[in-house]
Amino acid sequence: MLESITLGVIQGLCEFLPVSSSGHLALLQYFFGLGNENLVAFDLLLHFATVLASLIYFRREIIQVLIEWFSGWFGKKSFGWEYGWAILIATFLTGIIGLPLRGVVEIMSSSPLYVGFGLIFTAIVLGCVPIISGNDKNHSLLKIAVVVGIAQGIAVLPGVSRSGMTIAACLFMGLEVKEAFRFSFLISIPAIVGANLLEALKFLKTSEAAFLPEGYLWACVAAFVLGLAALGIMRKLVLNEKWPYFGIYCLALGALMVVLSLQLF
Repeated sequence: MLESITLGVIQGLCEFLPVSSSGHLALLQYFFGLGNENLVAFDLLLHFATVLASLIYFRREIIQVLIEWFSGWFGKKSFGWEYGWAILIATFLTGIIGLPLRGVVEIMSSSPLYVGFGLIFTAIVLGCVPIISGNDKNHSLLKIAVVVGIAQGIAVLPGVSRSGMTIAACLFMGLEVKEAFRFSFLISIPAIVGANLLEALKFLKTSEAAFLPEGYLWACVAAFVLGLAALGIMRKLVLNEKWPYFGIYCLALGALMVVLSLQLF
């Protein structure tokens, strides 16, 4: 029970902070000795909990974009019209990059060495944020969506932070800090929902029995509550330009995983 709740806590905190939830879950499952279990159903539930948290947190923005995007088909094109297309473009590009990498991701997720390298890469990206965010660029939102969608596609690799990659890409393309936070997490919702639907369909087609560890419901509650809290924390950190400091943590953890893995071989 303690292991499953710990996984829920890590999912809730790390899904939105720039430290890679997939990397942390892979490491914890490896060190808890859960690698041989069928945890697909459990992972899906944890991701559903954090997606629900993001839907609630961004409920006003989501409703506004949906209304303005659908209204754009029948009348005046407002900001939500372009914003909706930007989200669709980013999601499409994420799928184009992420889907072919699914097999690679499964292999890499089972190795602390590869997860460690992913965390180090995340640390490098976060370390570059103070440099790249100083660029004053005036790109259209659709062009920004292309770059951010590619960044989100790369972030399917374990250890690579989705929020870190996408916010950094937004800042590089000239988005204002507050808007970078909002756009980064709004484009994450359809991408995460789509990825989990694919995993659910794949799971349903297999003959393997679902494995839900003891305490899985409490784990989902923890993921949901802490996911909401992490979104609030991340917003404040981004607005105060403090979030790149997570790169130090990613670098330390990633280096530790690489060293420990090399000693095992």
